[in-house]
Amino acid sequence: MFLLRVGLPDRPGSLGAVATALGTVGADIQAVEIVEKHSGFAVDDFMVEVPVGTLPDALITACTTIEDVSVLWFSHYPEGWGLQADVAVLDEMTENPAEAASILTQAAPTVFRVNWAAQIDSGDGRVLDRTAMAPEVDRLPLDPLAHLNSSGYVEVDEGWLPGWPEMLLAAAPLKNRSALVLARTGGPAFIKSELARLRHLAALTG
Repeated sequence: MFLLRVGLPDRPGSLGAVATALGTVGADIQAVEIVEKHSGFAVDDFMVEVPVGTLPDALITACTTIEDVSVLWFSHYPEGWGLQADVAVLDEMTENPAEAASILTQAAPTVFRVNWAAQIDSGDGRVLDRTAMAPEVDRLPLDPLAHLNSSGYVEVDEGWLPGWPEMLLAAAPLKNRSALVLARTGGPAFIKSELARLRHLAALTG
């Protein structure tokens, strides 16, 4: 299973052209999601499965043969993650308001397509909740996360946490002086629409 983030012209036929191109190399499209739209330009995520023996590079080549189409990010995508709509998380948070922060933290890797997530104390970095792939530490260093009061992201160098590689971190304030931290390895950069969604969902945990 692979996830491609594709930039394409926002005009009729573009999405179909990309889907057709992926089909020519045997890709089975499992889901498509519009990530962001600009004037005349869109960013879409394609989750695809390819048959054994198909070179992953063939997916990139197929997309880039189309005029004005570019692959912004390409990586393996863990099977079973799926593409979970924000509304599903919102429903669960609404039904269990006391657990809303934990629900969002645990759902974050799927919702935002990140490697791991953690809820931390904004004052001292103490880890309050974390997903399975998050660092097993008592505290996260706050220096890279100096702007927890507003949703944003920062690139941290290898070794920012002992034994951990260079990563992209995004954060947003939650309730009770805590914050949600998202971590992504190897890109892509967090875009404005992702940070807006993060800010919106985090605000609903209060």
